[in-house]
Amino acid sequence: MRKIGTISYNIYCNFTNYGSALQTWALHQAIKRIGYTPVLVDYCPEVLADKDPFNPYKGMWDQDEESKRMCELTMPAICENFIKFDRFYHDRFDRTVKKYTSGNFCEIGTENLDGFVCGSDTIFCIDEFKGFDDGYYANYPEMKGKAVSYAASFGDSHFDDQSYLILNERLQNFKAIGLRENQMIPYVKEHVDIPVARTIDPTLLLTSKDYDLIAARKQCDEPYLLLYSRRYDPGMEVYAERMAKEKGLQIVEISLRATNAYKGHIMRYDAGVEEFLSLVKYSSFVITNSFHGLIFAVQYRRPMVVFTREQADSKISELLELMDLKRSKFTTGKEENRDIDYDAVHANIDEARIRSLTFLKMELELI
Repeated sequence: MRKIGTISYNIYCNFTNYGSALQTWALHQAIKRIGYTPVLVDYCPEVLADKDPFNPYKGMWDQDEESKRMCELTMPAICENFIKFDRFYHDRFDRTVKKYTSGNFCEIGTENLDGFVCGSDTIFCIDEFKGFDDGYYANYPEMKGKAVSYAASFGDSHFDDQSYLILNERLQNFKAIGLRENQMIPYVKEHVDIPVARTIDPTLLLTSKDYDLIAARKQCDEPYLLLYSRRYDPGMEVYAERMAKEKGLQIVEISLRATNAYKGHIMRYDAGVEEFLSLVKYSSFVITNSFHGLIFAVQYRRPMVVFTREQADSKISELLELMDLKRSKFTTGKEENRDIDYDAVHANIDEARIRSLTFLKMELELI
């Protein structure tokens, strides 16, 4: 069976990310079902080489004293969380024998991979990764002509004339390109002569029944509201507390806001990937500003609202549009919460899933 290496933003990071881990796992399940053997390439981009998961503050977006204090207070949970993620990446995947960087990627041939899938996640974002990473853009000689991208995202990248020229060169490395959002598809199609399509995030290629296979047992006996914050938003916190009071729910929170424990929140930054799935699955309500927090609330048909967030607004907006869930997007917390017709939402996802799996199958046949 042909072996396909996947390269994405996952193992090496400043803060662990449930979405990064689960999109990688989901893509591997999809590749297996199509009939190939996926292998997680243990790859560390240059820009992430100095990241220390046990000292993440220096790489945080927010560098104010309050954020530093919250990070320090959360460190025991951050460390436990990292250990669980490390176990997830070792136990749930077939991985390359060696770790690869720009310095030794020329040795990737020893892994006997037949091709590469770059994605998903914001691997095409030149702002986040400070340029064009050679692994993410299949720019190593060993990848050129043997790579496709699946659900890669440009995020909120800002290209100038020079970076557009580099982008045009890098796009030639692929035999097919699947993008997660629509915004760059017209440009990419204009500059390549290969198949290009919008493809859904890998986590939507599966259903909740698939995630049940790895989800942990129920984490909380009392009915609860899950507050999952990728970046502190005081308005979202106020809204969560109001909703919890109205509905008589305990608040379970995944965030760095450690002092919320004094307000009675059950703080769960320590949760591993499997525990995160459980916390979403058994929640009575989900409030989040996370792209993948939104996806798993939808997967498990939870009542929910998603707040806007800097660096994530465009991808959240496009996902809500795909699922016809625009009314679930909040900015101030004063918007009206409405019931969600999840039968209609999942009908939209089912159609997109069929198209995306068809495109992925075609991509794999090209390499």
